[in-house]
Amino acid sequence: MKYFHRTHLPPARVLDHAQGWFGARLAPTEEGADRRRFAGAVGQVLVTVRPEGGHYTLVEVETNQPGESEVDKLAKRFLTLVHAAADPSHAVRGAY
Repeated sequence: MKYFHRTHLPPARVLDHAQGWFGARLAPTEEGADRRRFAGAVGQVLVTVRPEGGHYTLVEVETNQPGESEVDKLAKRFLTLVHAAADPSHAVRGAY
């Protein structure tokens, strides 16, 4: 599955959030200037960031599992946490 989110956070900060969120749950397998890949028993996730439109960062999160898998839920929760980091008034909700 592939998800995306646009944020005002700079790319480096999004990657720091990815390292903190996924790194505590999955093993890092790839690190680049604009991407991080993590893998574990539940699957793989790739986080890619790039500047878009001058003041936005496009965050793409891709998993190698179907839509309701455990790693997919982690990916969706990560995007929610990125949203909350950019907008502290955003309430983090959801069962994922």
